[in-house]
Amino acid sequence: MKPRKPRKIRQFWLKQLHTWHWISAAVSLIGMFLFAITGITLNHAATISAAPQVTARQAMLPPAQLPLLANPPASDAPLPAPVAGKIKELVGLDPAGRPGEWSDEEVYVAMPGPGSDAWVSLDRATGAIEAEYTDRGWISYLNDLHKGRNSGTAWFWFIDVFAVACLIFTITGLLLLQIHARHRPSTWPLVALGTAIPVIIALFLIH
Repeated sequence: MKPRKPRKIRQFWLKQLHTWHWISAAVSLIGMFLFAITGITLNHAATISAAPQVTARQAMLPPAQLPLLANPPASDAPLPAPVAGKIKELVGLDPAGRPGEWSDEEVYVAMPGPGSDAWVSLDRATGAIEAEYTDRGWISYLNDLHKGRNSGTAWFWFIDVFAVACLIFTITGLLLLQIHARHRPSTWPLVALGTAIPVIIALFLIH
């Protein structure tokens, strides 16, 4: 009668591993698919051509708002909220909350994003606005998401959660391999092969 307890323990952990494995797979499924696709596009970035689309706009800030630019604030301070709101209305780019480069003549605000670049330059004396937006296409957008480039706080935390889900998926998969390995003789040779290939390439074929 004693073997029943070890068998129950094994069944308990087997159930737990299966549960955490499929949950982590479900959570990370789309993320792994996108990261795999963008891994390919990043690896072949030189051969995937893209024609950036550049849009330039000009406008004038209302004279009533010029006094808001008279006294430059601390370095890298954002534009005053009314000025930022008016710029968004006039040129379609929103510099609100972004750090600005203040000089005696102008304020320059860079607004990079995933797959895009944008900037606004504002003449402090005349209120002349120059703005430019560059769209590098959806492949560049996905590539930048892969790298976490200019993608914001929410995406930063998503990558962390996604990475944890992938770790759980991998670790539970390895433990499940261990449990089922005796019935599948090729398990550990395949694991060893999957480990050896990147190690050999890294040590001997990367210069």
